[in-house]
Formats: sequence, structure tokens, C-alpha cells
Amino acid sequence: MNMRPHKQRLLRWLPDSLLQTRGPSLDGVRYLTFDDGPDPQHTPRLLDLLAEHGVHASFFLVGHRVEHHPELVARMVRDGHLVANHSYSHRAFQAMTLRQQMDEFARTDALLQAFDGQARHRLRTPQGHLDARLLLQCARQSRNIVYWSYDSLDYQKPEHHDFVARLRADPPRSGDIVLMHDDSDRATDALAVLLPEWQRAGHQFRALPGIGP
Repeated sequence: MNMRPHKQRLLRWLPDSLLQTRGPSLDGVRYLTFDDGPDPQHTPRLLDLLAEHGVHASFFLVGHRVEHHPELVARMVRDGHLVANHSYSHRAFQAMTLRQQMDEFARTDALLQAFDGQARHRLRTPQGHLDARLLLQCARQSRNIVYWSYDSLDYQKPEHHDFVARLRADPPRSGDIVLMHDDSDRATDALAVLLPEWQRAGHQFRALPGIGP
């Protein structure tokens, strides 16, 4: 399985100010990102694991889930994680007008501001959808979309042992933005095994930089 597909390499030609596929390659740092939460069943265990290992990550949150589970968002901020915008409804952007897409982001920005005081947040579209009209509008508004350079493929529901073996054989590299999800225990179960190994090997994990006030 290819966790670094050709599309990601092509997207790197776009400026980081518009579309970021990799993070700063500093001191062997990797960047774990988790989509589709917060989830009351799965996210607390992931947060416990990250805290145990002193790891900070970035959470791309769905607005309507933020409304239902504010205590989890508050904990993310309190624990030093980055909270970011993964739309309000998580509906497919392909079926929306541009106005509807931007409204999804605006609604979630307003919800997240109550937790971190930031008016704007890093963006990631549902299913990583990108099109020219959205990119142009984000450029006009100086908005930044975060993509990824390393797709864990956890959403394919791999068996635990196969998943761990695949990540161990081809671990994230320095600067990689790693795509994972916290709406199941698959990523957490794998990281419980691999984080200690990776940290012993000198790998560091941090949250992506925020965008400032």
C-alpha cells in the first residue's frame, strides 16, 4: 500500500501559504493529525495516550461534533494540541456550492473560537476534496488548507497486526504530516505500540503551528 501517493507530491508545488502538505523539518519532527472527531468513545483514550508520551498533535474537528462534545475540545486546548477546522457537517464538498463550503468553515471557526480565542483556524476539507474554485477563494481570503504527506490508510479498517506492521515497515519521515482519524480505536491501538518505538528511535511529534490571532 502506498502511503505517499503521487497526488501528494504534485500538491507540493502549491505554496505552503495556501496548501500545506508537509510541516517544518526540524529536529526529526513528525506531525500527527486526526480527523473527524471529537468522538466521546474514542477521543479520550487517544488523548490519554498522547499525554502519556508527551506528544502534541493537531485535531481537525467537525463542527457539529464540537457542539455535542465541548469538554473534549476544551481538553485538547488545555493539553496543548492544535484544534483545526474540518467543516461543520462533514458532508461531501463536491455536492456544495462555494458559498456553502465557505459557510461550513465559517460556522466551525466560530465554534472553535470559544475554546482557543482564534477567529480563524487551519482548514482541511472532508475527504481531502480540493478544486480550483475553493483554492482560489482561500487564496483571496488568505486561508490555509492543510493536506498531508503520509496517509496511514486507517480508514480502510485494516487488521491491527497488519496495520502496525505496515506503519513499522514504512514509518513517517521528518516533516511528514500524518493523516489519521479519531472516530475509531484503530489509530490509537497502533500508536500505543509504535509511539514508544518511534520515540526511542529519536522521532519527535508536535502539533502543527497555528495561524496566529
